[in-house]
Amino acid sequence: MIQKQGHWVPYELKPRDIERRFGTCELLLQRQRRKDFLMHPHRPQNQTTLRPHVAKPVKTYLETLKWEVLPHPLYSPDIAPSDFHLFRSMAHGLADRRFHSYEEAQKWIDSWIASKDMSFFRRGIHVLPERWEKVVSSDGQYFK
Repeated sequence: MIQKQGHWVPYELKPRDIERRFGTCELLLQRQRRKDFLMHPHRPQNQTTLRPHVAKPVKTYLETLKWEVLPHPLYSPDIAPSDFHLFRSMAHGLADRRFHSYEEAQKWIDSWIASKDMSFFRRGIHVLPERWEKVVSSDGQYFK
């Protein structure tokens, strides 16, 4: 881990990584402009890596839900919805919290998710195009 712009990031971006981040975000933005694919009414969204490695049972389950797996470059927490929206919010709730068992932690996570209304998750999805724009405008570099 290294620190960039006051935040810890997985590693220093190499030219190829920058090119992938830029290209992926540019592609996703074009796709969003063309058909507003993020807010398709019958397709909840999921995201993973650029070349998704998903266990076969998980892949089969996602297909039954008709979920679309969004690509994003590896080690890009600044543009992964789970990292910049979901986990950041969850981290605030976990501050100074200690669990004494797996079950206690699981119960807390379940209740935390249940406490969030649909607009919380929708907001995280709506912010994606803005974050892709930031990657493109920063020429693929990390940003806050």
